Amino acid sequence: MRNLGKVLSMMTLVLQVMRADGVEATVSSTEVVSGNTVELRIKAIGDDAEFPDIQMIDGQSVIAAHSGSSSSYSYINGTMKSEHATTKTFTFVPDKNVTIPSYEVKIDGKRYNTQPIEIKVVKSNASLGENSAMFSLQMHANKTKVMVGESLMVTVYFSLKNGVRLSQDIQYTPPGFPGFTVTDAGEKNAYIKGNYQVQEVRYLLTPQAEGNFTASPAYAKVGVADRGRRDIFGMTFGTKWKQVASNSLQIEVLPQVQESDLVGDFTINTTIDAQEVKANKPVNLTVKIEGKGNLESFEFPKYEIDRVTVYSDEAKVETKVVDGELYSSYSKSFAFIADEDFVIPARSFSVLRPKDKQLKALTVNAYDITIKQSSTASASINKPDTNGVVQTNRSQPVQTKEVVVEKEVEVKSVAWWMLAAAFVLGMLFLPVLRWLPRVTRRTSTPYNETEALKLLYGHMSEDVEIEEMVRKLYARKNGDKSVQIDKKALKEMVDRIKQS
Repeated sequence: MRNLGKVLSMMTLVLQVMRADGVEATVSSTEVVSGNTVELRIKAIGDDAEFPDIQMIDGQSVIAAHSGSSSSYSYINGTMKSEHATTKTFTFVPDKNVTIPSYEVKIDGKRYNTQPIEIKVVKSNASLGENSAMFSLQMHANKTKVMVGESLMVTVYFSLKNGVRLSQDIQYTPPGFPGFTVTDAGEKNAYIKGNYQVQEVRYLLTPQAEGNFTASPAYAKVGVADRGRRDIFGMTFGTKWKQVASNSLQIEVLPQVQESDLVGDFTINTTIDAQEVKANKPVNLTVKIEGKGNLESFEFPKYEIDRVTVYSDEAKVETKVVDGELYSSYSKSFAFIADEDFVIPARSFSVLRPKDKQLKALTVNAYDITIKQSSTASASINKPDTNGVVQTNRSQPVQTKEVVVEKEVEVKSVAWWMLAAAFVLGMLFLPVLRWLPRVTRRTSTPYNETEALKLLYGHMSEDVEIEEMVRKLYARKNGDKSVQIDKKALKEMVDRIKQS
């Protein structure tokens, strides 16, 4: 009974549900390790709920908030009852003991209040920073104050003392970065610094909203040889696990001083292969943006031109780190196909430079494209002769005569037993004949349209039929289900190009 009472009291402590009529408030835990997150959930039961705007909880910043709703129905004593619930979740990272205050929620015109909840923050049992003689885990940022859209680099340093013998692979848990888009920048080669071997793990962060954010610690479990356990030959065996935790990081994200499409310091370069082409031949334009900053989430605006078919490939984005700074390059190509003159319109977007907080415009110039009409097309235009009769260069149809050839067939008598044998063999092979087409259908697989489009695209100028097939494939890729593809013709084209 004494143990049961302890269990019940522990469950009450962990759940810590404070109820009011129509409202309940819960937390993910009432005791957390310093640097870990806590979730406060406020659940309102009713059709129309108004929650408070919670930005701080007892001096701790809310780093994330989201909401959800659910409905349930029950049939009790012949009566149908329904319940609609809305839940708001607030996430924060306490660095000291906090008291979640009472919050007022308005439900269906009535006011309800939650009760305060105590949160206790304890120190981690794992080693923090440099306080382990054998190994340590530290986290640093090259900047702790950035604008929305401005990237920063966070590096986790794992240091292992020279001569320490590991018996198992290190179990690493990366830090958490709520409120940021995270790009894994990979590991830097291990190096020796003093008496330690150091391994770096780097992360590129791009904030999505303003506010004060906390990066939660990284953790590592290190398995070292248990020298207290030896076999009959005096050799150590077994593993003793030790855990180490890094520090947390506070990052302040400021609003942009001016609205912009990108944040960084970039240049733009465009190349076009021709501005005068034959009808239905592609004009290729390539746009490349590069410089300091993050381009992973950038989308170049689409080209939409009347009576012009526009193709584009997937953008190619590359990132690298130089002296702790993030550099990116963005490359995208377009192909324009038309049968009359057209203009590729200009494109422009803004870049906010973090260094001087100034806006800079990146512009893709407009291009006038001239379509040359072929001489054969102009020669085929109908012209009247001197007598006023319209002459055409079309050849007159050739009259052909159908020649009927009578074929004599000699019929020979067939023995009755041959007919019977043919009938029996036919019955035996009938299931095989029925099964054979299915085998053929299973083994013949159609060409993947996406792969065929990539292959045929480079050969559009060689054949009018290939060009028409590329148009159809691109239309289907963009969701036009009405376009029909001749699979046989597609296969013949792909095979012909592969064999050439």
